Amino acid sequence: MSHGQAQPMTSAKSAPLKGTASVPGDKSISHRSLIFGAMAVGETRVTGLLEGQDVLDTAKAMQAFGATVTRHGQGEWSVQGVGVGNFAEPADVIDCGNSGTGVRLIMGTMATTAITATFTGDASLRKRPMGRVTEPLAEFGTLAYGRKGGRLPMTVVGAADARGIRHTLKVASAQVKSAILLAGLNASGETVVIEKEPTRDHSERMLVGFGASLNVEKTAAGHVITLQGRPNLRPQTVAVPRDPSSAAFPVCAALIVEGSDIFVPGVSQNLTRNGLYITLVEMGAEIEFQNPREEGGEPVADLRVRFSGAMKGIEVPPERAPSMIDEYPILSVVAAFATGKTVMRGVKELRVKESDRIDAMARGLEACGVRIEEDEDTLIVHGMGPGGMPGGATAKTHIDHRIAMSFLVAGMAAQKPVSVDDASPIATSFPVFEPLMRTLGATLRRDNA
Repeated sequence: MSHGQAQPMTSAKSAPLKGTASVPGDKSISHRSLIFGAMAVGETRVTGLLEGQDVLDTAKAMQAFGATVTRHGQGEWSVQGVGVGNFAEPADVIDCGNSGTGVRLIMGTMATTAITATFTGDASLRKRPMGRVTEPLAEFGTLAYGRKGGRLPMTVVGAADARGIRHTLKVASAQVKSAILLAGLNASGETVVIEKEPTRDHSERMLVGFGASLNVEKTAAGHVITLQGRPNLRPQTVAVPRDPSSAAFPVCAALIVEGSDIFVPGVSQNLTRNGLYITLVEMGAEIEFQNPREEGGEPVADLRVRFSGAMKGIEVPPERAPSMIDEYPILSVVAAFATGKTVMRGVKELRVKESDRIDAMARGLEACGVRIEEDEDTLIVHGMGPGGMPGGATAKTHIDHRIAMSFLVAGMAAQKPVSVDDASPIATSFPVFEPLMRTLGATLRRDNA
């Protein structure tokens, strides 16, 4: 877990990666299946749930608010919900660990119920800004008392008899959008959210699946999402597709490790999540999207991925950022093994993720011998071609799972091994990363084992 003792890890130049990479369930959908299940009346069954620490923390939180959450087997869970507006007041502080998604969505879920809850998290989460969620929630009448800068620990006092609001998002954030929609469930009348740039639409899809009245209209001002308050949500059976953000790591490793050829089944191809895959194909990556289909209301496909030595740097359009915000760290690693420079603009949101991901990737890649340029909203990587990264450095992860996995993938293709100071945060989103990558042929070692 990211809360515990640091776990240094090193990856070294690997043999060709071969085999099948069955990555875990989607983290975003796993969080939401537990939360929506808790707000339905009756039993929701979930298969393929990601059992990473972030999602387990959300499961504990739903129990603290009165739902019954039961694990039946690997990835198989049930939630006995209490209904919209019927959350109980938790007896203790809600610890959301490392999860910005968990804490922000749960705050929204309780924001229009007349109860009080206090939230905290690990050292990384306590640095992240919550004002972007608590400010729109205040429009419902919700009160929030946190540390300076709107940071955890934070006590949230839910609004009684809330009315729906109309809110235009200031930042392209699926977490903020979802928090407002979740709060709108227990508000009278309509809640309207306007987003200028489309972001992940898992909440909208799942709200409709659970029986809410929701309409999305594309206008000149952007997407206008209208939710009717006080629905009776119906329990569902949710099949969680495999996480495209987790799949990114074995996919990108196969692209840069010479001779690799892997199969990644059942990966979500949601159009609000697939920006990385579009970008990789534009760079010249050999990725085949096989057997496209729909599972659990989400489009999925099987991926066949081969080593791609002819990849070239490109300019990634800034409007693509919301659909690949979590994938820029691993993209910057791929860019280092491409020819020419890759320019990533519109990425300032990366500075307020689990860490300042622009700074973390820039400093780590520089230590590995890669030339980097950056400003507040831009990261430019000067590619060194296949096998061109010198490596031989230790990267600081800043309690960030995606930074840790990105540099471990880099080490699999670099000339010298690459280490990370702490691989333990990987458990928050991809608990089987190490054994999965070893099975494919990656060279990984724990440095204090």
